[in-house]
Parts: sequence; C-alpha cells; structure tokens
Amino acid sequence: MVKMIAFLKRNPSLTREEFSRHWREKHAPLVMSVPEFRRYLRKYTQCHIASNAGPVGAAADFDGVAELWFDSADDLAKAFSEPRYLEIIRPDEKRMLDFDKVLVCVTEEISIC
Repeated sequence: MVKMIAFLKRNPSLTREEFSRHWREKHAPLVMSVPEFRRYLRKYTQCHIASNAGPVGAAADFDGVAELWFDSADDLAKAFSEPRYLEIIRPDEKRMLDFDKVLVCVTEEISIC
C-alpha cells in the first residue's frame, strides 16, 4: 500500500474559506464521480486547516493536506494518467490550487502504535 500525501496551497484568487468549501463540496464529489480514477483509489482523506487553530492555523504555509491511498505505486501512476482524470478532475485542481506551491510525497506507511 502506498499513500500520496499532498500539501496543498490554494489558488491566490480564493480565500481559505472558499478553497476549503470548494475542495469539500465540489472537488471531492467530482473525484468520487470518475470511476476510471476511483477504481485505483483505496482511501481519500482531506485535512482542512482548522479555523479555530488560532495563530498556528492562520500562519500555516499550506491550506490543507490530501491523503490518497493506492495498492501500489503502479496503480497511483495509472490513476493519474487516466484520460478521464485528465479531462475531468485535473482542470478543477488547476482552478483551485497554486501548483507551484503544492508539495507531494509518495510514502509507504509504517504503523508504530
């Protein structure tokens, strides 16, 4: 099992609240509506910056963290090269994200406790 962890930075034209709402209410359902992408996806988690985190949340360099789980690195690569992903999901990501400031890691999780 591999996990892609993406530290997301919103498009500067969006407020953090607009970004969070779009990501949760529009983008997540869009991702789930594309079976050609979804067949590879084992788990999808959105971690939104807590609005009540005080100065720590307000100063965060990122606007959220996405976790996408796949059975293998090969499945991850297949998912993101699916024509329907590129046609439907990718354009929405380009609208909501500042890709120059997004950080992505592909990891293998090791549970400690």
